[in-house]
Amino acid sequence: MIDETAEEIRSMRTHSSSVVAAKAAHALEELLAREYPSIEAYLRELEHNSSALRRANPSHASLVTTQREIVETVRSADPASVEAAKARTEGAIEEVVSTIETAKHGAAEETADLLRDGETILTHDYSTTVLESLEAAARDGAHLEVYVTEARPRHLGRKTARVLGEIDRIETTLIVDSAAGHYLEDVDRVLLGMDCIVDDTLYNRVGTYPIAATAADCEVPVAVAGSSAKIVEGGFRFENDFRPPSEVIREPPDGFEVGNPAYDATPTRLLDTVITETGTQTP
Repeated sequence: MIDETAEEIRSMRTHSSSVVAAKAAHALEELLAREYPSIEAYLRELEHNSSALRRANPSHASLVTTQREIVETVRSADPASVEAAKARTEGAIEEVVSTIETAKHGAAEETADLLRDGETILTHDYSTTVLESLEAAARDGAHLEVYVTEARPRHLGRKTARVLGEIDRIETTLIVDSAAGHYLEDVDRVLLGMDCIVDDTLYNRVGTYPIAATAADCEVPVAVAGSSAKIVEGGFRFENDFRPPSEVIREPPDGFEVGNPAYDATPTRLLDTVITETGTQTP
């Protein structure tokens, strides 16, 4: 389960960073069924496997911080036996997953409260927090028009558009990434998820920076939504992931290189609002 989860994270088959963190936490439950000769052996195995999950995508702040939290919680408990260590691991996993889910839902609720009937919104990529907030606003009676960028080259925006297309009161239009500037003049708000905010930089799916910069030029407010665990102050170094050329071009490149970064860096000065489960703040 741990190896499979690490590979799933590495290949980015799961798009939501909150889901990634929860899956990685649950993957450690595999260790609870194994036998260990000593507490030290168990703790080494816990650290080794947690490290492997973190390395699968070190750009995911919530993945890294929750894995560290589980290991630290078990170590700081100073368990007297292997069984005690396993019990504390199980409890730490439950606590972390509960916190992830509670924070994500809380951020979505806070975001939904800001959305107004008749708003036109532009969103990018695939964010479960954004989707939940839009669905909640529509369920409460708001009629929304939403432009969704494709988020090439993996076209994650298509998945977003399909989900929104099934929700009553939401009129959804899928647009190519390069058309964002064309549609921004008709938009009331840009609403984005976030992979993480480190100091004064938002790291998110590539394409976020040009959308935020263009929105600022068009005087369209930009809001990002996600759990507070994704806001990191020190102790975390974001590492970008450069995806294979095959995602961009089918035939092997001949005489040229293909650049395919998974994320870009957006200065938080371009953001108007950061929304978490604790409320709304201005960067």
